[in-house]
Amino acid sequence: MVKKGSLLLLSIILIIGVFIPHDKSVAATESITISTDFVNVRGGPGLSYPLIKIVNRGETYPIVTEQDDWIEIEFANGQTGWLVNWLVTKETSSNNTDVTENTAIKTNYGIVNADTLNMRGEPSAFSPVVGKLTYGTSVTMYSKQDNWLEIGFSNLRGWVNSEFIDSQATGSSTSDTAQKSDLIGTVTADSLSVRSSASLNSSAIGTVTMGQSFTIVEEMNNWTKIEYKSGSFGWVAGWFLEKEASKSQTGQAVKENIITIINNGTNIRKGPDVQSDVIERTNTGATYSVKSIINDWYEIKLEDGRIGYIAGWLVSINGTKPQIKKTGAEGYLKNKTIVLDPGHGGTDKGATGVSGIYEKDLTLRTAQLLSDKLMAAGANVYITRKNDSYLQLASRVNLARTYNADAFISLHYDSNVDPSIHGMTGYYYHTYQQTLAESIFSSTVGQTKMTSRGVRFGDFHVIRENSQKAVLMELGYLSNPAEEMMIKSAGFQENAASGLFDGLARYFKENP
Repeated sequence: MVKKGSLLLLSIILIIGVFIPHDKSVAATESITISTDFVNVRGGPGLSYPLIKIVNRGETYPIVTEQDDWIEIEFANGQTGWLVNWLVTKETSSNNTDVTENTAIKTNYGIVNADTLNMRGEPSAFSPVVGKLTYGTSVTMYSKQDNWLEIGFSNLRGWVNSEFIDSQATGSSTSDTAQKSDLIGTVTADSLSVRSSASLNSSAIGTVTMGQSFTIVEEMNNWTKIEYKSGSFGWVAGWFLEKEASKSQTGQAVKENIITIINNGTNIRKGPDVQSDVIERTNTGATYSVKSIINDWYEIKLEDGRIGYIAGWLVSINGTKPQIKKTGAEGYLKNKTIVLDPGHGGTDKGATGVSGIYEKDLTLRTAQLLSDKLMAAGANVYITRKNDSYLQLASRVNLARTYNADAFISLHYDSNVDPSIHGMTGYYYHTYQQTLAESIFSSTVGQTKMTSRGVRFGDFHVIRENSQKAVLMELGYLSNPAEEMMIKSAGFQENAASGLFDGLARYFKENP
C-alpha cells in the first residue's frame, strides 16, 4: 500500500519530469535498424535492468532518446525499451540539422583498396583500433578531417586513412551491400555451410570445404555471397574466406605498404639486425611506410628523414609485401623443455562463448596443436592436462618446477559483459618473464591478425607463483560473436599454434 504523502510526492515528480529534458533530443523521424541476431531490450539504460523483449536483425524502430551507450526505442504498441548502440545501425532523416566540425563528404560511399585496413576510434594513428576491414569492402563515408575519413560499416563507425578508400558517387550504393566481380575467396574452414541468406538463422543450402575458391559476388556485413556451384548462389560467413584480387587485376597499381606497430616500446634500429643501435622507440598503433625488406626487417623512413629498421615480427602490414615470419625456427627449440597449461578443465568450464562453447575445450585444442609442433621440432613437451580434467593451480605450477621448464605457457580465452570488446592480451608477473611474453605475444598477434591489446602485468597464480619463465595468453574474446566464430575455426587454431611456436623459437634464438 502507498501512503498518501508518497502519492503527492510522486505526482510532483511526474509534473516536474515533463519539463526535464532527456540527455539528447532526437528528431521523431530518427530510427535504428538491428544489425545482429537476438538483441536484448531492457527496461532501462543498463545491464542491471530487467529484460523485456528480444529483437532480431533487420527490424527497425523509432528512437525516443539516447543516454551514453544506450538507445531508447518505441514499439508499435507504444511500449519503450533500451538497447546498446553498438548492436544497431542508426538512420537519420534528411531534416537532421546536426553540424559537425569535419568536412562533409559529397560522395557517400567508398571501397577499401588495401588488403586489410584498421578502423580507429579517432582520426589518429595512435587511436585504438576498433575494427578491421578487408579489400573490396563497401563503406559509408560521413566526414573528412585532414587525411582521415570517418566511415561506417555494419554496426561499426570509426576513422581510416583516406588513401585506402576509393570514393564512389552518391547513389551508387543503396545499402550495406556491394557488388563484387574482382575478388576471389578461398575457404579456410574444414567445412563451411552455404546459407540462403546472410544470417545464421537462414537455412543451409549447401557445403563448401577448405581450399575451394569462389568468385565473390556480394558482401553484406560479415557475410559473403558466392556462386558455390554452377548457377547456384548462397551466403557464407566472410571471416572463413581468405580474399585476394582476381587475375584480371594483376596489372593494377598498388598502394604503398604500411606497417603498424603492435607493442609499446618497439625498437627502431640503425641497421637490420638486433646488434644495431636503437635510434628511436615507438608505440602501439604508430604507422610507417615500408621502403624495402632486408632479411627479416622492414626498412622505413622516419619523420625527420632518417632511415630506420624494424623487426618484421613486431608489426602487422597492410599492402602487397609479405608479413615477415621467422624461418628455420626448429633448431632453437630442440631439447628445450616446454610446459603447456590449457586453462580450466573438468568442472571448471572457464568462459562460455556466445554459441555455448567452453573455454576449457578450446584451450585443450590449442595446446594439443602447439604440442605437436613443438615435439616435431625436438622439444620436450609436458601438458598439465591432456583431457577434460581439473588440476589445482598449485599443481600446474609444480609441474614447471619439477621439469625445470625453460618456458611455461598458460593458454586462455577471454570474456567480457561488453560484447564489442575483442582482441588478444599477453600477461607476465615477474620482470624475468616479460621478454618471453613479448616475444610470444607479438608473433601470435602477427600470425592470427588479431587486434592487439598489448602485453601487461597480470596477477595470476600460475605466473605469480612460478619460478620459471612463465606467461599467460588470452587468445581472444568468446563473448564477442564474430571473434568467437573465428576462434572456433580450424584456421585460427592453426595460426594461433604457429604464432606461439614461432614466438618461442624466436625467444630461444635471442636468449639461448
